Amino acid sequence: MRRSPSTALALVPTPVQAAAARDRRTVALRDTDIAPENLRYNEPPDADIPLLAETLIAAGQLQPLTVRPGRGKKEQPHMALDGRRRILAFRHLLDQGRIDEDFPVDIVIETDLKRQAAAVLLTNTAVPVHVADVIAAIGRMLKGKLGVPVIAKALGYAELDVKRLAALSALPQVALEALKMGRLNLRQAKLLARLPDKAEQADLARMALDGHGFQDWRVTEKLDEGRVTVRDPRCALIGPERYAAAGGRTETDLFGEMAPVLLDPAILTEVWTTRAGEIAKAFEAEGLTVHVTAGPQPDLPDDLETLGYVYGGMLPDAAMALYQDGRNAFNAATETVCTLLAETTEAAAVDASIDAMIRARLVMDQAGWQGRVATTLVLSPSARAGIEVQCYTPVELEIEGQVEDDAEVVPAGAPPQPAYRPPEVDAPEPETEGVNHALHAVRTDVATRGLIRALADDPGTAFTALIARLFNQVAVRSPVVRSESAMAVTATGFNPTGGRVIEALDGEVRQRLGDRRAAWEASGQTVIAWVHGLAHGDKMALLAELTALTLDLREDRTSLIRRAARAEAAELAELCGADIALHWTPDAEFLKSHSKPLLLMMLEQMGDADIRAASFRKMDLVPWVEEKAAEKGWAPASLSWTAPPEPEVSEAMEAEGSGEGADFRTSSGQDDGAGAFEVTAAGQAALTEAA
Repeated sequence: MRRSPSTALALVPTPVQAAAARDRRTVALRDTDIAPENLRYNEPPDADIPLLAETLIAAGQLQPLTVRPGRGKKEQPHMALDGRRRILAFRHLLDQGRIDEDFPVDIVIETDLKRQAAAVLLTNTAVPVHVADVIAAIGRMLKGKLGVPVIAKALGYAELDVKRLAALSALPQVALEALKMGRLNLRQAKLLARLPDKAEQADLARMALDGHGFQDWRVTEKLDEGRVTVRDPRCALIGPERYAAAGGRTETDLFGEMAPVLLDPAILTEVWTTRAGEIAKAFEAEGLTVHVTAGPQPDLPDDLETLGYVYGGMLPDAAMALYQDGRNAFNAATETVCTLLAETTEAAAVDASIDAMIRARLVMDQAGWQGRVATTLVLSPSARAGIEVQCYTPVELEIEGQVEDDAEVVPAGAPPQPAYRPPEVDAPEPETEGVNHALHAVRTDVATRGLIRALADDPGTAFTALIARLFNQVAVRSPVVRSESAMAVTATGFNPTGGRVIEALDGEVRQRLGDRRAAWEASGQTVIAWVHGLAHGDKMALLAELTALTLDLREDRTSLIRRAARAEAAELAELCGADIALHWTPDAEFLKSHSKPLLLMMLEQMGDADIRAASFRKMDLVPWVEEKAAEKGWAPASLSWTAPPEPEVSEAMEAEGSGEGADFRTSSGQDDGAGAFEVTAAGQAALTEAA
């Protein structure tokens, strides 16, 4: 019977299937010997055999011998094709009387001639050492009274790697079993090791081992509860030196993957408040009321309002030009502060630059208020500029007798009214004579339902209505008041506090909408009439721009992952073929938020690692990475919604983090050997003495 090509391919075992099908056994030492075809069969024992014997006693046999069946009466039942040095080490222990001939030896029997030949040539065809075995071996060494420095020297590992493995060796046995079976990966095992409750560690590991998965978010949220890290906005202004000088304690993550934790947040708040208070004194001396807060916003009088973000069309042309000049000056002053804070937190230079930034903010906001004067400042922590500034001014009161009868009432705190007022379509007056409230409600209810049916039967008009409403909400920014629109659809443009407009990305979309708003104003038409008169292609483009600007996927904390929103983003990105690098590559503002190790990792990911870069200061490394990214048209994978972020852990600790037959690598990047731990010459004295 002929097989289809797919059936024939399915009969060829994969490497994983082949490894699972091997005949693995435990046999007595007396039944093993070195096969004559072993490439080093005739070589005498080398000087390191005694050291290898000690590691086999301390750590156990981590990898089985690859053997073939013995031939004839002159050979032992199991002849080693690889692992000659391990057999010699076992014999060394036998000669010393520390083991006997019944000592169990782990083997894999190969009967296929091709695989036997491969075992002779490649000495690593047996199942590779799993990281869980390495962790368990380190645990046995520690229980055997071997110290971390002794183990590190003897095994050729860095002491930090041994400490990390020692922490993992304290996990419950069920966790190591789940790691070896692939139900946990190394990153998840490290999350478990950070939990202080051993019972909780065992429960989570048991769930994973039983096939119920591992809830990373559950552990991460528990670890993040009440934690204050060096990424806290208060740290940008005071720096680690001031915090430590005030008696603040810091705890670093053993695995080097999480930000250091500040153990004294009260001291952090006190130091930041004192530092910001010194900056505030100059403005208090000028008659301004200044609130310095590192916590909740202060209770302000009801008659104060803040400006918010001012868009085109909200002010007359002359006032808008003044406001834009003030905004440019404020942005430049903020950049100066950010640059200085990246270099130093010394008070002299930083205070002067923050003072200039606050004054620029006052000028900008007062231009947006068209001359109204700010009376109150609120200073709070900022991760970028050290201090976030909010300006407040008294609500402008209307003078009785000067307000026209048909003027709209502007609620307190509302943004300035736009200078342009569109035309209004005449609508019939409702019949209210002799109609009570209940009847009027019934009439409008039925009328609404009738229009719903009519609009649902006319997709073209419904399409126009939707675009017009979005245009009003996102581009024109009309007040969202239910009584002012026939449609209940609401939308808000993406503009989070503390964010910035990136000209090549959302800035381009905002500019397009600004141009369309100007075209609408010049038409003299209502929004609905103007939208309905657009060509179909222009309608589609306008709808895309309006819809795009309503996207909001920002996550303010690593513990607040919006998984449903991310799933939608992945779908949308896949549909539209999103690639941020087509329009933008990492700029200085983006790169400043990254640590120096992450910047170096970016160079590696670009394939442009340079040994010189490690010696750069961060302020010099940022433009280097910016230039290389621009040359290559590269952006980090973490900015793509269709691909997972690249791992930020080292190769030494990740070690094929899937947990399925992963090899563990030392800090030097070398494999741990084909048979057991490799022992360096430098560790000989230490290990011999400890043994």
